[in-house]
Amino acid sequence: METEPVVLVTGGAAGIGRVIAERFLAGRHRVFVCDADPSHVEVFARSHPDGRALVGDIANLDQVQQLFERIEEEAGRLDVLVNNAGIAGPVANVEDIDPEDWDRTVAVDLNGTFYVTRLAVPMLKRNGGSIVNMASNVVFSGCPMRSPYTACKWALIGFTKTLAMELGPFGIRVNAVCPGSVEGPRIDAVIERDAARRGREAAEIRELYRRQSSLRSFVTADDVANMVEFLASDAGRRISGQALAVDGHTESLASPWPHPS
Repeated sequence: METEPVVLVTGGAAGIGRVIAERFLAGRHRVFVCDADPSHVEVFARSHPDGRALVGDIANLDQVQQLFERIEEEAGRLDVLVNNAGIAGPVANVEDIDPEDWDRTVAVDLNGTFYVTRLAVPMLKRNGGSIVNMASNVVFSGCPMRSPYTACKWALIGFTKTLAMELGPFGIRVNAVCPGSVEGPRIDAVIERDAARRGREAAEIRELYRRQSSLRSFVTADDVANMVEFLASDAGRRISGQALAVDGHTESLASPWPHPS
């Protein structure tokens, strides 16, 4: 048991993070997930007795410290870190964004990733391993009405490339996965809100989103998990410092319609 690789997936009790965690569990890894939502943690723990689910807000330094103390105590090693936790942040023109909403987005999407990574690296240096940062395809183009989220995800690419340079000599690979719109409740809610703002039908907005990519489709959580699993495996052992799109080749995130004022 002690020789099995240990994986930490932040934001891992629901959504994409849960699918990623399940993939590693199926591959006979010891998996820790942390999630800020206690109800998600409870459900994950009940349905995945082989995993370890902990409540933790990555934007809280004390909680991150406690998380790593538990991993050290219970596993004594870390081989893969998946920095998946993040929030969407406000949707508004930049002049209409409340500074508190901006600060909260940065606290989770950027600062939280740093808080987790700085404690993970000393453990990863013992045996080498892999860090996968969850970015977004907004890093290739920008995205109107989403400036806090977009700024954080662009920053993650710089963080990824810098860490790849710092940690490569220790046998640690660092990459970023950049999904497009992912099928599921989250994108459904985004589409509903966008349709309401524009005064259009949700089906029309959904089709607009689909046509943003060359493959004319959303990606799935399994598509994202496939890439994360590959990057963390021996098959990806020579890949580091990369921002890899999983988005069906998104051509543009700009809308053909003006946003309402």
